[in-house]
Amino acid sequence: MSTKDKYSSDKILCPVCNKEFDKEIIEIHVNKCIFLHSLTLDKLSKRNGSDFEEIGSQQKRIKMDVSPVSRTSLEQAELSKTSSKGLLMESPKSAVTQETSKQSSSTTLNNACKNIPLAEEMRPMLLEDIIGQVESFGAESMLYAMLLKKKIPNMILWGPPGCGKTSVANIIANICKDENSMRFVKLSATMCGINDVKEVVKVAKNEIKFKRQTVLFMDEIHRFNKLQQDSFLPHVENGTITLVGATTENPSFSLNNALLSRCRVVVLSKLTVHDVLLILERAVVRKELAVVVDRITDKLSLEEEHKCIIERQSLQWLAEVCDGDARVALGALELALGSASGLGCHVIGLEHLKKGIKRSHMLYDRQGEEHYNIASAIQKSIRASDDNAALYWTTRALHGGEDPLFIARRLVRTAAEDIGLGDPNALVEAVACMQGCQQIGMPECDVLLAQCAVRLARADKSTEVYRAMKSVQNSLRQAKGPLPPVPLHLRNAPTKLMKDLGYGKGYNTRHRDASGLTYMPEGLEHVNFFDEENGG
Repeated sequence: MSTKDKYSSDKILCPVCNKEFDKEIIEIHVNKCIFLHSLTLDKLSKRNGSDFEEIGSQQKRIKMDVSPVSRTSLEQAELSKTSSKGLLMESPKSAVTQETSKQSSSTTLNNACKNIPLAEEMRPMLLEDIIGQVESFGAESMLYAMLLKKKIPNMILWGPPGCGKTSVANIIANICKDENSMRFVKLSATMCGINDVKEVVKVAKNEIKFKRQTVLFMDEIHRFNKLQQDSFLPHVENGTITLVGATTENPSFSLNNALLSRCRVVVLSKLTVHDVLLILERAVVRKELAVVVDRITDKLSLEEEHKCIIERQSLQWLAEVCDGDARVALGALELALGSASGLGCHVIGLEHLKKGIKRSHMLYDRQGEEHYNIASAIQKSIRASDDNAALYWTTRALHGGEDPLFIARRLVRTAAEDIGLGDPNALVEAVACMQGCQQIGMPECDVLLAQCAVRLARADKSTEVYRAMKSVQNSLRQAKGPLPPVPLHLRNAPTKLMKDLGYGKGYNTRHRDASGLTYMPEGLEHVNFFDEENGG
């Protein structure tokens, strides 16, 4: 090895100034370099705010990549040097200006803290604080044991809104904060692009040299298209980053199979009413927002009389109407407490809540998985002749904003597939229902769909034709070689040439048993697709 090659191998490139330095001093230099760049940005921001905005995003990323401990120690050292050189000669006026600036900044910080939503303030900090999700993060789960040992796997958190995906990421961030060998980066696919991911990967490669692992949390990862998702693959596979993704969409449809094979999919279920009630009670107690009583008429102490009072049944009602979304429940609680204090009312009863807060949403996605789940529930309820369930799922789909024509088409299909020859009029009525929906639309057509769903559920069922059709399809798929030709006597003979070739020769209109002809192709003369042994 030459002297030049040896010298180059002992050098590491600084990601800030692109200069080479020895391994022993590179970390000190990077911290110092970032600090000097931040001072330059402060001067630029005072002179021209627009210039700072243009380069701010890139510098912010660089600042993010430095460990907070090392940067803080370096800033203190640099500030001590600066104070020994220049601050000792400042005038009293300058000192007063600095003190005023500190007071204004602290006031701004306090105001910012006051505006933090209750749902954000109540995010759990420890694994033990997670409410619900016992199967995935319970005390006996595998993920709980791994996170307890500070080991974070590549995983995709999949669940409905407000079930705790971001809260799990918050706990992982705290684990990384406690470990010097780990750093946590949070991005959202709704606000960043592929270049931001490349910046994180670039810094992560440099951090590996100092034996620090980068954990990247990508919120709403399904917002990245399949090509953008490919950018994670090599870095997840070689361990440059540990990917923790969060999505509300089914990963089977929204994420690459290659990415799914490198990450474990963790399914988070909708929170139960009991889980949401525990979250609400914890928020009230920890933040001292109110006093929870069983009834307003209960005798209260002098201390409780001066605090906001809320009935336990009011919290129960909030937990029931939020549809398993803890964020919605905490937001409604915060709204109720704020409105009560604004009106000078210290008692929040159930009637007070019902007047001000309505059921705000229901989980239903016309383009996602829930769309197909509801459609499947309608057809299977009709197939089982459960008219009550068929009515419920049909009404629920309409209540969630489903297209009535989509439901009508599913009913027509069900009438042919599951009822069939058991009640041939069912298909006629289903088609009439679909035409009626086309003519009058919503909301008038809701009763048409409800009546048709109940009618189909109560009809006699016969899947004979459907099973025979599936049997024919299976026979065609399994056929070896070319398919058998149509027999000559069954072929159409519109021309003299075709007649001379024998097309249509010997055909008669008599019944199959009396005609002496076969109507199946050669080799399938004795196959009966309606027979369960030969068919489906």
